[in-house]
Amino acid sequence: MDKKVTGIVGYLGWIGWIVAYVAGDQEGAKFHLNQGLILAIASSIGGAVIGAVAALFSWIPVLGALVGVICGILGGLWGLVSMILMVLGIINAANDQDTPLPVIGGFVLLK
Repeated sequence: MDKKVTGIVGYLGWIGWIVAYVAGDQEGAKFHLNQGLILAIASSIGGAVIGAVAALFSWIPVLGALVGVICGILGGLWGLVSMILMVLGIINAANDQDTPLPVIGGFVLLK
């Protein structure tokens, strides 16, 4: 895969990131591979935390139902934010721009 395709595929979740990292142009798309990895980690951790909070309160009769509804809404919003960041990253990779993602783009894991 060339630099552009590697960058785009790197934003498509964990499987896409692994495929891009293994089969793609690692040096050319390093910026987008890093951004995709940060996005995958943030999406996973956010979903896990929201699910854990919902599970923690699920045994309490009334409060558990309320927290479950709130966590459902937050989980949907978290998914929407993750998807918007993914689309922004894909657009940047397709346009060959190294623009960091909002909020999470400042972190660097791949050197």
